[in-house]
This record gives sequence, C-alpha cells and structure tokens, in this order.
Amino acid sequence: MTREQIISIVGPVDDDLVADLIASGASPRELREAWGWLHNEEALIGAGRPLPGSRVSELIDILDPPEDET
Repeated sequence: MTREQIISIVGPVDDDLVADLIASGASPRELREAWGWLHNEEALIGAGRPLPGSRVSELIDILDPPEDET
C-alpha cells in the first residue's frame, strides 16, 4: 500500500500513521473496509456484514486507538 493510496482512502494523515498503516502489510481493500467499519459500523452490522477479520481489526486499532493510548 502506498502513501497516495492511504490518503485517497482516509484523507490527509501524518507520516507516523502512514508508516504504521504500510507496516501492517494490509491492502487498500482492507484499509477501505476498516475505514468503513469505523465510520459506518451500525450500517454494516445491519446489512449482515460479517465482523472484520484480524488484519482489518488491526487497521481499526491503528486508525482509532483506545483513548488511553493516545
């Protein structure tokens, strides 16, 4: 995944976040899915979508860390 792909999916982000997302080894498709879960969780569950897999869950944690880790 490239910086440009990340920015096209999540918008402008800092270099540390870009590096973390690239280091995850995830694909752009997985990043889009994680971004969708973060911003439309109720709609995805209501649509019967399965819960996110482990790599998508990892991306969700990178994109939205728990409050005590910020």
